[in-house]
Amino acid sequence: MTANSLYEQIKAKKSFLCVGLDTDLDRLPAALDGEQFPLFIFNREIIDATAEYAVCYKPNTAFYECYGAWGWQQLEMTVAYIKEQYPGIFVIADAKRGDIGNTAARYAKAFFDNMPCDAVTLSPYMGRDSVQPFLEYKDKWAVILGLTSNASAADFELEGDLYKKVIRTSMAWGSADNIMYVAGATRAEMLADIREICPDHFLLVPGVGAQGGSVEQVAKWGFNSRCGLLVNSSRGIIYASRGNDFAGAAAEAAATLRGQMLANFI
Repeated sequence: MTANSLYEQIKAKKSFLCVGLDTDLDRLPAALDGEQFPLFIFNREIIDATAEYAVCYKPNTAFYECYGAWGWQQLEMTVAYIKEQYPGIFVIADAKRGDIGNTAARYAKAFFDNMPCDAVTLSPYMGRDSVQPFLEYKDKWAVILGLTSNASAADFELEGDLYKKVIRTSMAWGSADNIMYVAGATRAEMLADIREICPDHFLLVPGVGAQGGSVEQVAKWGFNSRCGLLVNSSRGIIYASRGNDFAGAAAEAAATLRGQMLANFI
């Protein structure tokens, strides 16, 4: 998907909501007990309930990989369902891969050839050759970890403003049409510094909702002339209810966040 296509979706829905599909088997409603593919069925219901508000879905691959082939199959089913039923919605595989070039090329093949994902989250620690294979696919994206929302980001990312060096260096590897950056909502005021470095790139912003980030603050510091934001909420939406009304509750939570986005939309 191109940057223009993504921006058109954002304008059409007046939303920059990304729903994280961190689907935990231990937290699924009892109604799904005994199902052959409970992760997929849960995801399908969440997707159908929230698609009018979301411009992006972000399945976290760890929640599927931990169950081996059975879990991976449900990840593939989930991505295929989104692309078949809602082809205009952006899909990010939240895999946080990062390895030498020949290995990275195989990861890229997994997510771009074998699954119709639009983007993959990547750790840039090993440098350009760990990212470059993902950039060789037309209309696909590398989502590079910049400033993350976890507390221990301070161990490395904030030390000497390392995250700024990561962004400045990696910008030369591609363009605003195939690279975006992870920038956590729990440090929203620091988005202003990131915007000075990369004014035109999309930012994937985790940390809104359960982690305490604010849509208003993210919009204040992170907007650019084409919105430039994908704000993610995972637990706050998909686990809005643990009961059989989980899909309806997810829709209400997504609608609430989209309302906050609408109030801050430019």
